[in-house]
Amino acid sequence: MRFRPLSWLVTAGLVGTGVVAGLQVVVGRPAVAAERTKNVLVLYSYTRLLPGNIEFDRGLRGVLLASAARPTVLFDEFLDMPRFNGTAYTLTFATYMRDKYASRPPDVIVAVGGQALEFLVRQRAALFPQVPVIHLAVESSFLRSISPLPPDVVGIPVTYEFAGTIDLALRWHPQARRLVIVTGAAEQDGRWEAELRQIADRVKGRATAEFLEGLPTREVLDRLGGLGGDAVVFTAGYFQDGDGRTFTPRESVEAMAAASTAPVYGPFDTFMGTGVVGGYMPDFEAMGRQAGRAASELLDGAAPDALRLPESTPQTLNVDWRQVRRWGIGEKAIPADAVVRFKELTFFEAYRSEVIVALAVFVLQAGMIGSLLVERRRRRHAELVVQKQRFELAHASRLAVAGELTGSIAHEINQPLGAILSNADAAELILEAGGDRRDEMLSILADIRRDDLRASEVIRRLRSVLAKQEVERQPFELNEAVLEVEATLRAEARRRRVTLDVRPAAKAVMMFGDRIQVQQVVTNLVLNAMDAVAEVPEDRRTVVVSVENRTTSAAITVRDRGCGIAPDHLPRLFESFFSTKRTGMGLGLSIARSLVEAHGGLIRAENGPGGGAVFRVELPTAGAPGRQSMEQA
Repeated sequence: MRFRPLSWLVTAGLVGTGVVAGLQVVVGRPAVAAERTKNVLVLYSYTRLLPGNIEFDRGLRGVLLASAARPTVLFDEFLDMPRFNGTAYTLTFATYMRDKYASRPPDVIVAVGGQALEFLVRQRAALFPQVPVIHLAVESSFLRSISPLPPDVVGIPVTYEFAGTIDLALRWHPQARRLVIVTGAAEQDGRWEAELRQIADRVKGRATAEFLEGLPTREVLDRLGGLGGDAVVFTAGYFQDGDGRTFTPRESVEAMAAASTAPVYGPFDTFMGTGVVGGYMPDFEAMGRQAGRAASELLDGAAPDALRLPESTPQTLNVDWRQVRRWGIGEKAIPADAVVRFKELTFFEAYRSEVIVALAVFVLQAGMIGSLLVERRRRRHAELVVQKQRFELAHASRLAVAGELTGSIAHEINQPLGAILSNADAAELILEAGGDRRDEMLSILADIRRDDLRASEVIRRLRSVLAKQEVERQPFELNEAVLEVEATLRAEARRRRVTLDVRPAAKAVMMFGDRIQVQQVVTNLVLNAMDAVAEVPEDRRTVVVSVENRTTSAAITVRDRGCGIAPDHLPRLFESFFSTKRTGMGLGLSIARSLVEAHGGLIRAENGPGGGAVFRVELPTAGAPGRQSMEQA
């Protein structure tokens, strides 16, 4: 019977073809002439909405339509079994196929499932002779029933791991003494039941097999709802129940898993998410990819018998983590190569890369912080060593200054000592002469006391210079400290015939630091200034020391009227061991700079506008920011 356009559209709707005409599913490319395209016809055994068909189609298209160099058009047809079957239906469908593809014959045919392969083998001569066929998802036992196949009909058989899944279920539930197997009433359901009965015979020593075959769905659900904790359920689902209602296997399994009070296992990956625990399952999407690769090779000119196809479809253990937890299955019992679905990832599993990067950054930062702490400790130790060396060097410098002032100091002490001796001689003469000369004796005693205090003050100042004491940071008045330096150096200035002019600030200048160190700086600068004017005429031998009080700092200026500083010496003036004197060691100004900087201050030198050199020292006053840095040093 030849179909008119309207009649074959109606027929296609009845058999559930889902694709009315061949559609060119090449997206993003310009239209290609018909003679350049390759046509691939995919014939499915069951309905278009069978989950396995959907997965297979996804894998097939992902491979077959990926090549832009070979435009390919896919046509899909569905036998829609078991809802439609019988000789009359087969002949009608064959006529439909012949007329539909008369003008666009396929270059390769893909048969999905045993019924599709059987249809093509029996109708091939009338439909598509000489067109190579690739079969997938055809059970090995079914292939034996239609063998031998023509040489250009090749494929990858599948053997569903019913036995392996049942063995797994009994191992994971050792308390189970009943194995409940559910099958349906369709022809395919009957083939699965026959295979399962053979397997049931092999587990008799471990559990008692109970078959629920060809029952109405409502009865199946009632029976499963009454199971106890001593049972496990295995089912491949069914296409038709005892009432003649048709299902996809996934639909039937979803209802059974929801009703069952015992764990349910199955053999298809499309069952995952329905409530089954799991099982050894083929990957239908991977089957589609394998079919796509084989079809591509045939379209490129390869011979069917030259294809290197696997001997069988691999099976992978799939488990639903939610069901594992529900039925108390130990995590260690799950093999490492199992595909675990629906597992709630831990934070580390969900953000593995981010966590590793964060940990690496943390470790790196911890290492850097550790190294910085070690470096800080080393630096602090080095600073303490430098501070101690600076203290030792400053003390040595004071001793050197004291040695330089020995003559002046001796003269200052000898004067009051000589006066004391003269007064003592006079008192002795008065006592020998007799008489009441009490007033004269009181005056002599007052002179002795005054001269003694003068000598004591000189010795006190000398001891303060020579004493090797720890640095004492405390408040002191700068004018008083500078005037004490003047008193110490007054005799030395007279010895050298130098006029020492000290000009304190108008108001008190409170400082915070080590009084002796600040005085040492001023002493070094004044002695250097005296050296600078030693060879100039006596009327120019003047050294002026002035103290100035500013907003947050105090300035000490030491001026002389000597020959000044050579321009090329200015940058190196405060370097250690650099000296402009023939007998100098070059440490005085270096020590002065280190002491000033330890107090948070600055020291600089320049030539005065009227000749001579000018040294300026700036120190923070009490409460200024420089004091805080000095306290932390």
